[in-house]
Amino acid sequence: MRLKKITAIMLVSALLLGAAGCGGENADNESVTTTSAQENGAESDAGTSDASQEENENNAGGAKTPEDIGIINDTETAPTVGSNDDFSYAENAEDSEYALGGALTDRMAVLSELNTGNQVRLAGAMKKAAAGEAITVAYIGGSITQGSSAGDSGCYARLVTDWFEDTYPDSAINYVRAGIGATGSYIGVHRVQRDVLDNNPDIVFVEFSVNDTTEATMRNVNSYDSLLRKIWNAESAPAIVCIGMTQDSGISFQNYHYDIAKSYDLPFISYRNAILDVIDKGYIKWTDISDDNIHPNTQGHKVLADIITHYLSSADKNKEDISGSESDFSTPYTKDKFADAALITPSNSDAYDPSGKIVSKPENNFGNFIGCWTARGSNIFDGENTCLIFENVEAKNIGLLFGKVTGGGTILDVYIDDVLVNSVDTRFPGGWGNYAEAAEIASFAEKGVHTVKIVPQNIEGASLIYISRLLIS
Repeated sequence: MRLKKITAIMLVSALLLGAAGCGGENADNESVTTTSAQENGAESDAGTSDASQEENENNAGGAKTPEDIGIINDTETAPTVGSNDDFSYAENAEDSEYALGGALTDRMAVLSELNTGNQVRLAGAMKKAAAGEAITVAYIGGSITQGSSAGDSGCYARLVTDWFEDTYPDSAINYVRAGIGATGSYIGVHRVQRDVLDNNPDIVFVEFSVNDTTEATMRNVNSYDSLLRKIWNAESAPAIVCIGMTQDSGISFQNYHYDIAKSYDLPFISYRNAILDVIDKGYIKWTDISDDNIHPNTQGHKVLADIITHYLSSADKNKEDISGSESDFSTPYTKDKFADAALITPSNSDAYDPSGKIVSKPENNFGNFIGCWTARGSNIFDGENTCLIFENVEAKNIGLLFGKVTGGGTILDVYIDDVLVNSVDTRFPGGWGNYAEAAEIASFAEKGVHTVKIVPQNIEGASLIYISRLLIS
């Protein structure tokens, strides 16, 4: 009898325009609906106001500065990477015209395999499934992994899982899809334990190459490296397969990710290179595989799944001959800055607002994150009288996950140990919808225990905040 058990952990089931906002009641008992987070190259990142500079100037009279409490300025610059458009590694591949819906050409297959990588763990998971044992296949990424423009049944993650089920009919394939739109690897490294690793995966597919282009470059080099290392060192010892996606213009963080993955000899599969090459040759158009400038549509997801399963099929055919040493993770590509990345949420925190205006909502959804602290209403903010306080925060690095909102937003002044260290702009006027955004707040030379206080500024039009998480490591 064919045994199948599919445990679908779909952190995001809504499509581009269907995700709920902080879905229960807010501070004024009104419900709010937001659009699903759409990755867009023009997205605005969290801003920093002049408040920190003004505060530090005022500190000249003797008050503490960020440096006085041990905050350091991270001056690392991103490494130099090769051209995204160097396709010379496929120059000897046989080229033929590609027909949409048809089989991959030899050149597409070669272009897609930027690095075949060390397959010892992957082959081990395949041998396990072939023997009839259950395996867990997980996917983490942004709205492409979420399934935007293709839906639950047509997204690449579902189609690749179908391949595992068809290839190993006697195995129970547990399916974990952890895609959240408008999120990159910085948020990913902080949520991967809860959303993926707690499910003891055997194989993890990682997709963040589009969203990481819209954020701080060195931050995302650090976070992607730590993400891969965190997955690799998980108790279930999963295999990792990295995926490179693209915007229609070719913009992608792929080569930064590739260099990190290559340093560990991990498999790296490039949808970007394979699809842009056939578009450049005139075989298909971008609009054939996407309805916007980023997200694959149903046909695009099928092409992506074909590219991934072509690689998997090759590994499966050779799995009995694959053995030896696994990838070497002994030396980090970076400083492994986010090795201990974790989340402080309404469910695991006693954070409070002395005024009672910022309310904890552990069950509510904002930006596809369950739980938030929220306040809503005209003239609700009153300087430091309205604030959210986190005590006993043990961390070396502190970040903030917050709501970027199209109307009613404000600036959040963030104090650590009573020193103003950062100001985060939550406003997104004229944007495509509310979504969850992240900002690095501060880094210290050593891990320590701190008090974090978040004060919404009482600026004109301010009437709404969502604070979803502290990001700590």
